[in-house]
Amino acid sequence: MENQQATAKKFVLNYGMLLGIVSVIFGVIMYVTNVYLDPGMIYTIIGFLILITIITLAIKAFKSENTGFLSLGEALKVGIGVAVVGGIIAALWSFVLMNYIEPDYMSQMMEVNREKMIEAQPDMTESQLNAAEEMTAKFTSPIMVVAFSLIGNLFFGLIISLIAGLIMKNKNPMEG
Repeated sequence: MENQQATAKKFVLNYGMLLGIVSVIFGVIMYVTNVYLDPGMIYTIIGFLILITIITLAIKAFKSENTGFLSLGEALKVGIGVAVVGGIIAALWSFVLMNYIEPDYMSQMMEVNREKMIEAQPDMTESQLNAAEEMTAKFTSPIMVVAFSLIGNLFFGLIISLIAGLIMKNKNPMEG
């Protein structure tokens, strides 16, 4: 049993680093192409596909090294671990982007959100807009953005791991 945990750790670290690096590269591409403030649905879908692909590959590789056996618990451990490691690396990128590369990121984001609110509800008064902006500002500090990013990665990592684990599980008959 101890050996399986060490094996799981190796996959968590390797695939977590891969997820983090791919996420940072994707983030840099979004920044360079200037869609980081208002990414369209395609960028969201690509981000999910990256997460799904790397977590699934990690679980599949773990199963292969484990002589074809995989429990749901092992799948969850590997998948969530990959999501955590990748999420931490991606969160560090976000933190660096918001605080050092683009220090006025939050004010730019607030302006984009303001324009969206005006477009969605043109009848809003200035005081309603200001109240909405104040509420949004409470949840969009760099620390909150990083925290929500990590929580989101964990949540989707759990869901992806659960589905992949249920599909790929193959109980070792020697474990009873």
